[in-house]
Amino acid sequence: MKTISILNLKGGVAKTFTAVNMAYELYRRGFKVLLIDNDKQGNASRAYGRYDTESVAPITKLLSGEWQRAGEIIQHTEYEGIDIIAANLSLFGAAWNLTREENENQIERYKRLTERTAGVSNYYDYCIIDNPPDIGLNVVNALAITDEVIVPVKIDEDALEGLDIVAEQIEDAKVFNERLHLGGVLVTSYQNTDGEAAGVEWLAQNGKYKILGVIRYSKKVAESSFMRKPIYEYSPCCGAAQGYKKFITEYTGKAR
Repeated sequence: MKTISILNLKGGVAKTFTAVNMAYELYRRGFKVLLIDNDKQGNASRAYGRYDTESVAPITKLLSGEWQRAGEIIQHTEYEGIDIIAANLSLFGAAWNLTREENENQIERYKRLTERTAGVSNYYDYCIIDNPPDIGLNVVNALAITDEVIVPVKIDEDALEGLDIVAEQIEDAKVFNERLHLGGVLVTSYQNTDGEAAGVEWLAQNGKYKILGVIRYSKKVAESSFMRKPIYEYSPCCGAAQGYKKFITEYTGKAR
């Protein structure tokens, strides 16, 4: 199982949208995918119809260690190849409580899920983690089990600064996870203006960060999120749908 964290410390760069649609595109290629919603807002859980305001969220149980079997916290979605560990606001309390514990395994709560006894790593091909725009203990725990970080970015004057900060955090996290690395950036909400074209060209020429793909801006993105559908199912011909399809084809080397 390859574990990918979607991370940027800036909000509004399509992190959740990327996680949701990466999971869908991987599934469409026949891969088994586990999506971990590591954000208390629970938007990835909403996208797959598993947001529950009344119960303690599965991700909260994972962070607090209050589970015995993987089946207690992993839920199926309507897509046979996509399962999810859902989130809600209860994650905030679990993260806060963890900061008050003087416990050496503060950053190892998610590692139980990937241990051989849990059976998860052998069952899924990919694990996609949707992270909030911060470095709380829930994100640190996610980085502890991550193989590769993908950073969604919008081309603006702050894009590079945000990338540098994420890169620094990844370097720091290698102390407890040496296999962790920055896979590259995914340009999102791209509009073919002179300014954004120049920004992408500069980023490519800079050579510091690999550009994994470019997702075009589309009004259908907001509509598909509202309708709780992956963008390809909602509007397969729009630029964003085609962008994610091309991105995953190039990322995996497998078309659908």
